[in-house]
Amino acid sequence: MKLSPRLFKLMLNCYPPYIGAGVKVDHVSQDWQQLQVSMPLRWYNRNAVGTHFGGSLYSMVDPHIMLLLMQIFGKDYLIWDKSADIEFIKPGQSKVTAVMTISDEDTQNIRDNTANGDKYFAHFTVDIVDASEQLVSRVRKVIYIRKKPQARAK
Repeated sequence: MKLSPRLFKLMLNCYPPYIGAGVKVDHVSQDWQQLQVSMPLRWYNRNAVGTHFGGSLYSMVDPHIMLLLMQIFGKDYLIWDKSADIEFIKPGQSKVTAVMTISDEDTQNIRDNTANGDKYFAHFTVDIVDASEQLVSRVRKVIYIRKKPQARAK
């Protein structure tokens, strides 16, 4: 479903799991190639030692890259999250922010590698930083992408 970035942002900000984790979508670019999220440290997203809960940190990133790619490539492509891992670098003790970016090079690589109907595994890395721009966590995502058979015939 094709949405405007503004409506997309509003819908995500009303999504109950994001409300519960304290995740807020701050910005979605008009070209769908960038999305920024933030999350303040609150009593309901702290872990046992008083820092950001790891699941909440990961939820900041999931499933935004897949959703952005779906908006960029449209209904002619199958796009799924394949895998992810998160590396915790230092405790998150303040508001944290993550920016997901899909470059022109990324979109061209996807087009080139799926043109003949082959599946392609696109790799993305997203850094989650604190209020002083210090790295808190790094998320690596692999996205499965394949052009649908009927789209290849066009």
